[in-house]
Amino acid sequence: MSKSKVNLWETHTSTILSITLVMFLLGLCLMVEYHIYRATRDMQERITFKVDLTADITDQDAARLKEQIEAISYVKHVDYISRDQAAEIFSEDLDDDFVGFIGYNPLYPSMMVNLYAEYLPETRQDARAESIARFSADVSNLENVIGVAYQENIVNELNDFFFKATWFLIIFMALLMLISILMISSTIRIALYAQRDTIRTMQLVGAKSGFIARPFLARSIWYGLLGSIIAIIVLAVATGVFNQSLDGLNLLADIHMPWYAGIAVLIIILGVVLSHLSTLFAVARYLRNNC
Repeated sequence: MSKSKVNLWETHTSTILSITLVMFLLGLCLMVEYHIYRATRDMQERITFKVDLTADITDQDAARLKEQIEAISYVKHVDYISRDQAAEIFSEDLDDDFVGFIGYNPLYPSMMVNLYAEYLPETRQDARAESIARFSADVSNLENVIGVAYQENIVNELNDFFFKATWFLIIFMALLMLISILMISSTIRIALYAQRDTIRTMQLVGAKSGFIARPFLARSIWYGLLGSIIAIIVLAVATGVFNQSLDGLNLLADIHMPWYAGIAVLIIILGVVLSHLSTLFAVARYLRNNC
């Protein structure tokens, strides 16, 4: 009897630890995915679209044009670079006064425009090209605008990286969930075997499969809940330690808290669901083979 109790206690512990480990890894993947998403959006909004202007544009016309561009709903920020400012920046990059060397300033004034990330879809290159073409058309129709230039390869490579990273994490999380189902099912089968005499007695007195499975299914919910809560605590501690070790990263900023709360809720739901499904499959298979 004592040996069965020890085996059963070890089974309970291994089941909870299995759920905790899998939920921790799933939570870690969700957090990595979230921060990749945020970093991609931040970098998208830092991509600058250079709007070339006519050389003879006045400061008043430039100010009016800047207001017109800023009024576009998907434009986040606009900076006006005059001819003199452009020459100064170019001279600093070259570390040489090229204007004094050639005798005149060949550069044109421009508007440096940043768009909201929502305007540049992450998953479809044709949709991104269509959005950028729409922006170019909207701006090119304005007075004193010559054209729009941007680094297309950076836009595409950035979004392709996000797309590939997302699919990698999705596949990895799917494998983790499959492994968790197999691990939990194995430990549940051990628990069923440890109580085989009790189950056999219940079957002999006419107990239905649903009645026999009920306590195991109820226990699985608590397993999933407890394992998920432990995983969330460990994940929170790890995030705090990681945040302190990297000054300035500020993973625990207030703007992240609603997302972290959502990830925590999702971990609990996945933990309970995976534990319940694994137990259901294990109990059904055991009772089917031993009835």
